[in-house]
Amino acid sequence: MTIQRPRRAAALAVAAGIAAATATTLSTGTAAAAPTCADVHVVAARGSNEPGGIWSKYHLGIVVGNPVYAAINDALPGTVDAYRVAYPANFDQPASVQKGNTDLVDHVVKQAAACPDQRFVLVGYSQGANVVDNAIGISSEGAKVGGPIVATLPQQVESRIAAILLFGNPIRGIGKEITGPYAERTLDICNDNDPVCDPDGSDWNAHTSYARHAGAAADFVTAAL
Repeated sequence: MTIQRPRRAAALAVAAGIAAATATTLSTGTAAAAPTCADVHVVAARGSNEPGGIWSKYHLGIVVGNPVYAAINDALPGTVDAYRVAYPANFDQPASVQKGNTDLVDHVVKQAAACPDQRFVLVGYSQGANVVDNAIGISSEGAKVGGPIVATLPQQVESRIAAILLFGNPIRGIGKEITGPYAERTLDICNDNDPVCDPDGSDWNAHTSYARHAGAAADFVTAAL
């Protein structure tokens, strides 16, 4: 998600020629290094202190990100790649969720400019769902591991967001939901008795049992595309 010094006057001309040729080669090489643009780009924000998982090259999160990405990659006929939102995913609130909010928006905007035909799938689990909520203009302030919005996806990329997948979304615990232009493109799953998203929940095992929904999430993305 990046010369040697010859002898005196006559040799200086040679050196200049070598330097110019080298500069041209480097410039040409840099210009040729266009970004790889998959058909679908999955942007995933992991949950609080969630391990990335060593078995996935993108390290999107062992509870949601990795299994959901694998299911999407298997289900879609085109090419799929992914980006792990760069943020602490810790309990330093609201700084952590706001860093994720900023990084997600910055990444999608830059990626959209680099890959004009690419579509996006946003995935958020637990605190990561708050990151996505904020990025699409739904404040997570007042929710567990939430915070006020610091950045939102601009209108020019809205049509490029094919689907949004949220799991254990903390704003549901305070009676909020996804509304507005992204509502119909959002799959927001809360396991029964999950204390993060179910106001009456008390079973923390329910909060770590979202991998079983990976197939349904992939089906939702397939239908959205």
